[in-house]
Amino acid sequence: MAGNEEGTTSLDTSDDTKQNRLMQQPDYCNEQVIHRNRLPARAYFLPETSVLLNGLWKFNYAPTPLKAPEASEAGINAAEWNDIEVPGHWQLQGYGIPHYTNVVYPFPVVPPFVPTENPTGTYRRIFYIPEQWKGPLQFRLRFDGVDSAFHLFVNGQEIGYSQGSRNPSEFDVTSVIHRREVNEVVVRVYRWCDGSYIEDQDQWWLSGIFRDVHLLAFSAIGRIEDVFVRTETGTDHEAKVRIALKLNLQKACTIDFLLTEKLGQDVAHQVWHCIRPYETDIDVTLRVSHAIGWTAETPYLYNLKIKLVTYDEGEILQRIYQRVGIRQVEIRDGNITVNGKVILLKGVNRHEHHPLLGRAVPLSYIKKDLLLMKQHNINAIRCSHYPSHPKLYDLCDELGLWVVDEADLECHGFYDAIARPRDIPEGMDYEKRKALCFPLAAKFTSDNPAWLEAYLDRMRQMVERDKNHPSIIIWSLGNEAFYGSNHAAMYDYSKAYDPSRPVHYEGDWEAKSADMYSYMYPEISKLVRLAQAEGNKFEKPIILCEYGHAMGNGPGALEEYQQAFRTHRRLQGGFIWEWANHGLWKVEKDTGNSYYAYGGDFGDIPNDDSFVMDGLCYSNHTPTPGLTELKKVFTPVHVELDGSELVVTNWFNYSDLNLLTAHWKITQFSQSPGSDEAILSSGYLPLPSIEPNETRRLKLPTIKANSQQEAILFGTGSRSTIRCTCLQSRPLINYSSGAERWFTISFHLNEDTPWASAGHEVAWSQHLLSAQNPTGHRSILPSIGPAINETLLLCTIEGSNFTITFSKDTGLLKSWHHNSKPILTSAFLLNTWRAPTDNDKPTEDPVWKNFGLDVLQTQLRCFSVTKPPSTRYIEIKVESYISPPILAWGFITTTIYRIHPEGAVTISVHVLPTGPAPKTLPRIGLEACFDKRFEECKWLGRGPGESYNDKKASQKVGVYTRDIGEMHTPYEVPQENGNRADTRWVTLTDRQGMGMSVQRFDPESEISSRVQSATVQEESKQGNKAGEETENKVGLLFHFAAQRYSAEDLQAARHPCDLVKREDVCVRFDAEHAGVGTGACGPRTMEKYQVKCEEKSFGFLFEPVG
Repeated sequence: MAGNEEGTTSLDTSDDTKQNRLMQQPDYCNEQVIHRNRLPARAYFLPETSVLLNGLWKFNYAPTPLKAPEASEAGINAAEWNDIEVPGHWQLQGYGIPHYTNVVYPFPVVPPFVPTENPTGTYRRIFYIPEQWKGPLQFRLRFDGVDSAFHLFVNGQEIGYSQGSRNPSEFDVTSVIHRREVNEVVVRVYRWCDGSYIEDQDQWWLSGIFRDVHLLAFSAIGRIEDVFVRTETGTDHEAKVRIALKLNLQKACTIDFLLTEKLGQDVAHQVWHCIRPYETDIDVTLRVSHAIGWTAETPYLYNLKIKLVTYDEGEILQRIYQRVGIRQVEIRDGNITVNGKVILLKGVNRHEHHPLLGRAVPLSYIKKDLLLMKQHNINAIRCSHYPSHPKLYDLCDELGLWVVDEADLECHGFYDAIARPRDIPEGMDYEKRKALCFPLAAKFTSDNPAWLEAYLDRMRQMVERDKNHPSIIIWSLGNEAFYGSNHAAMYDYSKAYDPSRPVHYEGDWEAKSADMYSYMYPEISKLVRLAQAEGNKFEKPIILCEYGHAMGNGPGALEEYQQAFRTHRRLQGGFIWEWANHGLWKVEKDTGNSYYAYGGDFGDIPNDDSFVMDGLCYSNHTPTPGLTELKKVFTPVHVELDGSELVVTNWFNYSDLNLLTAHWKITQFSQSPGSDEAILSSGYLPLPSIEPNETRRLKLPTIKANSQQEAILFGTGSRSTIRCTCLQSRPLINYSSGAERWFTISFHLNEDTPWASAGHEVAWSQHLLSAQNPTGHRSILPSIGPAINETLLLCTIEGSNFTITFSKDTGLLKSWHHNSKPILTSAFLLNTWRAPTDNDKPTEDPVWKNFGLDVLQTQLRCFSVTKPPSTRYIEIKVESYISPPILAWGFITTTIYRIHPEGAVTISVHVLPTGPAPKTLPRIGLEACFDKRFEECKWLGRGPGESYNDKKASQKVGVYTRDIGEMHTPYEVPQENGNRADTRWVTLTDRQGMGMSVQRFDPESEISSRVQSATVQEESKQGNKAGEETENKVGLLFHFAAQRYSAEDLQAARHPCDLVKREDVCVRFDAEHAGVGTGACGPRTMEKYQVKCEEKSFGFLFEPVG
């Protein structure tokens, strides 16, 4: 049993002891002291005789190590101790503050020394040795993670010291343990140590015992110290399982090796008899016939049981259970292969994070992460930038994920120590900055022989702990630590000890100490050039260890990266940065406001602000729109429509598509605003066997209509015909020119898997069968046209059920009422601004603000009112000059409003930039505020979530209905959000269905001019009598957004709690809207997704509905 009682042993604050500590160079400021008395690193396994010491410990917090209590048998002041939870971080339990930096060190750079103000947390608790533990035993204390360094004391005796925050430490405490009495453990933890210089990862600086603590007992008669399991695949499904053991025996023993299948059937068995005490190493090979290989897609695991017994008595001394995945990693013909097949990494970078617990992440939360990854078609993890919780790898073995395991090593902060005094600008070309700074930065530690053992220790700890996991296919030497001789030594160690895995390190530009080239955030054009540099004859592949920076509203252009990976054999995928935001939940004591905090929110200086909020998941690890987009981009099934055939490609590396079921439907969408989706037909498509990376052509099903009529479901470019079975409650659909028809096919799991239930959608594809033709705006006209009432300042247009008023001094549509209810609360304005996204801020936003796009002003140049001959609409023409203060550029604009008798309004805009204008714009379109009664939005376009031109693959074309409150995307750092791209029409209504519909048209198209001319001629023939009036062709695609926050609201808010919902609805209708890119850390928005600042014309039709 283990207890947590007080008062059995004591801590002393002896002045003599502290004086001795003051006179010596402390262990935590000495790069030559990595540990004292720590046991050698080994594979992670716990004996059956183990006790978990997690829970409440007693805790003392001191501002410096000298003020921390000493471990002795003297008295203790109980008032100085409080309860603290282990695992956990003391900053998240009321002691000190979390501190976030991305690159810079939060302390002076003088390695190996750390600040005198080095907060120190002293932990203590008691425990008992369980009575059922019999016989001679060796006792150990194991710490799986302590940040940043610690001294260990048991029963008043100093046991040892260790550093390396994310690596385990194990100590032999046998000599001081009381078998039948209470024992006390004391752990003095230092916030900073010399190891902190090489633990400068992009995350919160958090301290304490943050992983499990175990009391372990091994037999003193004989024990297996370590196990190393390696597998080799051969021909004809034959495999070898090689097992290397390190032994510590005091008498002769027998070892039994048994390998079984998943269901328990024996596969291989060996027994080694009478192993003598002097034998410390043995190697065993088990041969497996008809072996089933392990891959991320087919994670089959065998069970290995190793039993150690005494030779004479047959007493069981130890049992070890190890799951085994048979797989072989090689680089063949320049590519990473597993079991002989080339793989494509569809990965993410994963830090350990919990919004309440920091890096003390519960195993259930880790599993939730991994399940979510699998469900979003992610097949690989890079453990950035340190070894993860030891049981994460068990889950990866079980669920199926490729893993890059990375050493706990980063010293990025030395860059600023070099660059800032030299005034090297961040805007300088990255390659030039690297050449100037990196070699000098490496001299601090990476290329400094004094730090060799510190580097080797971190590599050794990782490899030894995690070596038996089939999911780990690549070792990584760390991250952003420049490159030096110490990396070369790490590589040499890895290749000598475990040649079965290739080694990665991005900082080694020439791949001298790496088996692959690795890059971060390259532009796609550069990536393609790198892939083609050596043609098809290359020795090492290329991966992107970081790309697609997922900060805020992003990432954009993921599909373009994936296309490059699929096209160029040398490119083997990469890892999105990163999995989740690192926000820590904070409740303000004075205001009660609560939010996910980031750099600076705790008064931490220096800090890197919101750069820690850069994940595919929110801080509570639920998906952002970026993760939804990634799932579509990472689709394992690709479908194209070719006439009456589906061209289906299996992008799995190992799996046949027979694990999926295909469901299809044909839908029709009307151009008429407010109409619903019509499902013409649907069914299941039997999938034949389609092998990995194979393409097959499948015939679309023949569908017989109830009326035996034929419905042509394809465009005029196809001669194929499908007979349509209509829904029983729906008549045969009339395929008018104002409708679109789409074929959608989705692929679902046909049976349960460890990561998702049967029916889970894995992939989908949507194909346009026939496009709508732009149709004229048609309306039934009243016999009397609208009336014009003018005063000096106002122009009012009145119809039978509407009133629209313009301000003649500004030219703006001042108010609009329909059926005596207000439509607008603010006028329609031409606008080009959006609240900056995180990806806008480094590059686009400063330029846009420099050109004053956020402060444009309007000068009215001309306002005129006319009623064109032979029409029933009133035309308002407004000529304006829109420009920012200070600068000498602007837009010459002409806006034409046409108010129709039934209350419809068309707004045509012509924009001509003049003067030294910017090259690009965030967007261009109209915006206004609608009355608060508008609470519902319905649209035909991409949805249901937000979409942008470079981030829309995941959103299907369909008809969607949402409350206005649901149209806002709640990014944890408020910014531009909620855009819906490729919209055909949208309606904004109140709860009674009364409101407004919006469509886009091109006011300058030839077809528009011809229709207008024909309308005038026809109406002249009819003597201007009431009837149908046709004007501009509508149906062009546009963007829109509707929410209760303005761009200014979003821009001013630091956290969502800073946003105050408006009563009215902020709406915008854009002819063009820029993509989001990945400019926060990576390429800016691709040119094809930018909005050029050039002459443009567009128009929108607004019609009352209900």
